Amino acid sequence: MMKVTTEHNERIAKMTFASVYPHYVKKVESKGRTKAELHQVITWLTGFDDKKLEELIDEKVTFETFFQKANLNHNASLITGVICGYRIEEIENALTKQVRYLDKLVDELAKGKKMEKILRVANI
Repeated sequence: MMKVTTEHNERIAKMTFASVYPHYVKKVESKGRTKAELHQVITWLTGFDDKKLEELIDEKVTFETFFQKANLNHNASLITGVICGYRIEEIENALTKQVRYLDKLVDELAKGKKMEKILRVANI
């Protein structure tokens, strides 16, 4: 496992959501999923609707601002596992962890996981 460094955290904080978003779209669409499904996943995590997402993309907000404005889903802590060489539950920096939550959801979507599983819907 890779260790998260201060430099890594700072780099993530300064990246813009707009710069990464097209990669998310490409990743899920190349695996047969849709932009609408991607938005469903992002909305679940952040509370942003499509209109708000478009605004944040147009404003080229950093990930730091993106997650400051987000209303993080109370089940986000159920997102665990390894993404990009990092174990999510071991990441101490809150922002870096939130960005990795998003990466993990996009990854699960691209891998064809069922939406209920991705959105951590409890079997009641």
